[in-house]
Amino acid sequence: MHRFLVLTPLASACIAVSALAQTAPADTPSSPAADAALTLGAVRIDGRSSGALDVRRVFSSVDILGASLLEDQHVDYSWELLTRAPGVQVTQFKQGTDAGRFSFRGFNGEGRVNAVKLLIDGIPGNDNAGGMPYLDAVFPLEIERIAIVRGTNDARYGLHNIAGNADVITRQGGDEGFASLTVGSFGTREVQIAKAWTLGDWQQNYFIGWRDSDGYRDHAQARKQALSGKWFYTRADLGWRAGLTARYFHNDAQESGYLTREQAEQTPRLSPAYASTDGGERSIRQVALHLDGTLSPASTWTLKLYGNNYENQRFVRFSAAGVQQERDNHEQHTGLLTTTTWRPSVAWAHEFALEGGIELQWQQNEAQRYRTVERVRSSQFRDWDFNQQTQGAYLQALIRPVPALTLIPALRVEHLDGTMHDRFAGKTYAMYDYGWVKQPKFSVIYALTPDASVYANWGRTFQVGSGIDAYRTQDRNLRPSLNTGWESGLKWRPLRQLEGRLAYWEQRASGEVARVLGVDGLPDAGGNGNVGRTLRRGLDLQLSAQVTPAARVWATYSRQRATIETPDPTAPQTAGKEIENVPHSLVSGGWDWLWTDASRFSLWAYGQGGYFLERTNTQPRTGQAFIVNASVQVRATARWTLQLQVKNLADRRTVYGWYDSGSSGYSPADGRSVSLSADTRF
Repeated sequence: MHRFLVLTPLASACIAVSALAQTAPADTPSSPAADAALTLGAVRIDGRSSGALDVRRVFSSVDILGASLLEDQHVDYSWELLTRAPGVQVTQFKQGTDAGRFSFRGFNGEGRVNAVKLLIDGIPGNDNAGGMPYLDAVFPLEIERIAIVRGTNDARYGLHNIAGNADVITRQGGDEGFASLTVGSFGTREVQIAKAWTLGDWQQNYFIGWRDSDGYRDHAQARKQALSGKWFYTRADLGWRAGLTARYFHNDAQESGYLTREQAEQTPRLSPAYASTDGGERSIRQVALHLDGTLSPASTWTLKLYGNNYENQRFVRFSAAGVQQERDNHEQHTGLLTTTTWRPSVAWAHEFALEGGIELQWQQNEAQRYRTVERVRSSQFRDWDFNQQTQGAYLQALIRPVPALTLIPALRVEHLDGTMHDRFAGKTYAMYDYGWVKQPKFSVIYALTPDASVYANWGRTFQVGSGIDAYRTQDRNLRPSLNTGWESGLKWRPLRQLEGRLAYWEQRASGEVARVLGVDGLPDAGGNGNVGRTLRRGLDLQLSAQVTPAARVWATYSRQRATIETPDPTAPQTAGKEIENVPHSLVSGGWDWLWTDASRFSLWAYGQGGYFLERTNTQPRTGQAFIVNASVQVRATARWTLQLQVKNLADRRTVYGWYDSGSSGYSPADGRSVSLSADTRF
């Protein structure tokens, strides 16, 4: 900690921001072209001009998914909600507790490179490897909105923020309750209850969720329970607020196992005999203290202290030729995030704001692996006990020298340290000396007219190893892989009812590495495989239209490519080839029609192109998908609404596939399913 305070002048500047505040805050612009963000669904806006800088204005490719788009969805896991998000790839393993992930900007969800920073109410939700297990703990009815920032220009976060981030904001405040009871195909039963109370300066929010399902495939039963609470006390007269949030989640799930390609196409509901004892349990706990207040009429501050606890036990066998493994992970992360924002009135600019922040995180992690036969241990081949400390700070400014122009320069620095005890090998390793990772960033947006703007950004993020890959197991000094990206785009509203955004982007990695997953069930020691210098690039198009007062349509299309420019010297055959499991195209769209005052019809779809399964691109493509869903809602009484929802309306057969060291496996996605829900407000 002392090295952080001594060696980081940027951190000192962040703390000193509040001391400079002397004048009143400037007005914020009201032009629709003042930002490049797009919103799908209804979002509750609190109207505050104080607090941290608004994500909609500071960053470019921002998408806000509102509660009206999410709260009536009924899914096995909340990452499935991201099929409605523009430019997002959803990878569906459909294997027990490790059921899937989402990714974007040419990265896949395989787990070899986890490139998205996840937050829940501003609290980090990634595990050590960058996976997103904490998202499982949030059910759809609890979500107020999801803010997705794609690209490399967000200075607020460092570790895992390689391609961007997603912040899941849950309900806060209010004085009403919501409940949803659901039954559906594959033995699905679900209960969600959210209740809020406001009494004077006190706000309380509670949520209970339970979902039990037999699953589409054989041997796929899963039972999930979630509990959460928020308690906030506000003293508006004194300019401060304090709150406590707590969250618990438990999942007990079977795994269906992977099939051959022929089996997946012909008998998708089959579970192979070798997977008959596969499955696992996952528990998540999260507690956070939130404080924010006003330092002066022009400056505000926020502070978040948190503790995350993640436990996962998984029994898995990836093929008949492999062996079953028991994979145990226990991670305890504690951290602090604080920001100070200064918004003075200045004579030389129409608007000026300066924001600084500090992020500290301490990890204490354990990971064991065993060979097992029908869940009985036969031998151990991994026993890691490791810690990691992350220290980051940023400073960014929002400058509007003329009404039409907004500039956002920023700088972030990061430092990592830690120790690995490989108890199985009897060795101890220090973390690589990554040094201070500097991440400069710059964004600009110019309003051509009140209804059209052009924007561009440039920024740098970084990737380091996870698990044993971050520690000096070899006599060399490994540097971080630097990811440098840029983007240029146009946001416009040619008609009052039509809004769109078009953007081209690129992102280069100086020395990308990928985790060796050992998916064939063989004893692997972990380790990263060198991918080389890589280039990701793409084109995003998004349109949203209110075609009539009662009907809205939206559509998105992303074209992307992820290639290896300079390969690992031991794999020259990958030069110019595509990175595995990255489809060329991603599409999504929907139509919401308010049929009558008491009924609504929705139709939405998502799809993706095929992808190569390995980096020499010799295996046939797989993964093509186009899924159409529909729902009908009818208000039966003043308080009760009935909903009929059909997923995979055309009963399309799609599969997820992987390939590793001569072995491959395929997992079918769910077939057509029907659910009936009764929703009420109280």
